[in-house]
Amino acid sequence: MKRTVEPKVLYFGTPVVLISSLNPDGSTNLAPMSSAWWLGYTAMLGMGTSAQTVKNLIERPEIVLNLVDPDMVAALDRIALLTGSEEMSDAKRARGYRYEPDKFAAGGLTREPSSNGPDGVAESPINLEGTIQAIHEIGGPDSHLCSLEMRVERVQVREDLLMSNDRYIDPLRWDPLIMKFTEYFAGGAPAYPSSLARGWQMPPMAVSNTMSSAASGS
Repeated sequence: MKRTVEPKVLYFGTPVVLISSLNPDGSTNLAPMSSAWWLGYTAMLGMGTSAQTVKNLIERPEIVLNLVDPDMVAALDRIALLTGSEEMSDAKRARGYRYEPDKFAAGGLTREPSSNGPDGVAESPINLEGTIQAIHEIGGPDSHLCSLEMRVERVQVREDLLMSNDRYIDPLRWDPLIMKFTEYFAGGAPAYPSSLARGWQMPPMAVSNTMSSAASGS
């Protein structure tokens, strides 16, 4: 039997990505997000219009998508509730967000020069460099949501993930970090306690010993 419900979020499972964009002063803003999909060499990204990333990309369309694997989950969670914008909504503030201009330092991540301007993330196994081609409103002006259409122009992949022919990435070696209902998953199992889930006041999951150890840094 099925029930008709109205879930708080519809994150059924999408890859986590760190977006690099250029701030007005030329520094790089780094933003985690988990609404991304690809078709050919086009990436579609879903974000809130108040995000500093969206403001940056409207003015400066150069972008780097830094794909995330499970080894990066602790660093990712350290910046999950940080924003590059000094202005934020009351709702965002209530979820625990705070302003942080240097998310690389906050996450313990290393800057890596890109070919198009924004710094990439050296720890990311895959970096996609490109340009935003269009920004589309989603759900009407009151939703404050948009989709960004990115043209992927350069792909960098860690060598151990490549098959013998460099045109193919080995799907058995590439294990993306997935966000599922604001929780981190890797290989189908919970990967790390999520600050975002706490900010959204999601019901707690049963935490495994592995997750507990990761949270305590042991």
